[in-house]
Amino acid sequence: MRISVMLGGVAVLALSGLVYYKGTAHPAPPRPRPKNVILLIGDGMGLTQVSAGLYSNHDRLNVERFPVTAMMKTHAANALITDSAAGATAFSCGCKTRNGYIGVSANKKPCFTLLEEAEQRGLATGLAASCSITHATPASFIAHVPDRADMEQIAADFLKTSVDLLIGGGQKYFEARKSDARDLRREMEEKGYAVSSFKDKPLQELNFDPAQPNVWFSAWEEPASVLKGRDYLPVAARKAPAFLARRSDKGFFLMLEGSQIDWACHGNKAPEAIAEMLDFDKAIGEILDFAKQDGQTLVIVTADHETGGMSIQEGSAMDSLEIAFVTGYHTAAMVPVFAYGPGSEQFHGVMDNTEIYTRIRLALDWH
Repeated sequence: MRISVMLGGVAVLALSGLVYYKGTAHPAPPRPRPKNVILLIGDGMGLTQVSAGLYSNHDRLNVERFPVTAMMKTHAANALITDSAAGATAFSCGCKTRNGYIGVSANKKPCFTLLEEAEQRGLATGLAASCSITHATPASFIAHVPDRADMEQIAADFLKTSVDLLIGGGQKYFEARKSDARDLRREMEEKGYAVSSFKDKPLQELNFDPAQPNVWFSAWEEPASVLKGRDYLPVAARKAPAFLARRSDKGFFLMLEGSQIDWACHGNKAPEAIAEMLDFDKAIGEILDFAKQDGQTLVIVTADHETGGMSIQEGSAMDSLEIAFVTGYHTAAMVPVFAYGPGSEQFHGVMDNTEIYTRIRLALDWH
């Protein structure tokens, strides 16, 4: 039975859920779509890592600026506890895969990644990380190999794309290869890339020319920890969006990883884990400042998994924490998701890690 109530010329159909004004239905206005997407991944960053950063930083973090939050399940196709390869492939491809697999499904078939689709649709694309750019998380957006340890094959896969910006370590996999005699740096330069490294100048002093794609290698192998002087991730977070926005008028896709939260927690090194969390949060702040000014950018922050079973113990006080770990490996604990900007309403509730992919595509209205 449908009940109609007349209120000052407005007919309210109480059971239908529709509101009619003088006989005309008025649907809700369409939600704005993002032009740009920035996905930030804190490798190993669970709720305790976020909390430890917060309580070690006078009860303030940039993640508090996000209006939308969710929780995410992280398991792989073959294990309850995922590794970074399977976790990042879930983000990049929207499918579960086996631990150790990069950009391929559980039956080893290459999957079309968000970055590759963005590139195909004419968006500018970029990857930045505080680890080797061939490491599991960034590699999962651009490479297709069944073994995350095959860094030289991963590096070679970068040449099969037209990614606009790369920032990270692992220079040796491009220039001092053991599996073949290729000089991938020279090949990149022949494709039109401007290639430089920490040996040339620090990222702070580098001005990316939007007329050509750019690569900046932050280390020959793996970058140092932030406690040992690494300082480029927040700089990358400031420079990358501005550069990519000038590379394409259709928008851009950027993935930036705070890689070494995970490494510190593997080693059960609480001060280092907190320092890496705070460094990542500075990068988040730079991204949010861009997105706030831009108004067309969807920002998502999450983690591939939690590492260490980190906990804040009795006896802790603000800015003075007692930290314990229960393992030197990853755990199956759910991890947080934070979202900001147009399309952020898609990121709510309890999600599966594959839904990062599907909800980004939904926000962009990609069909």
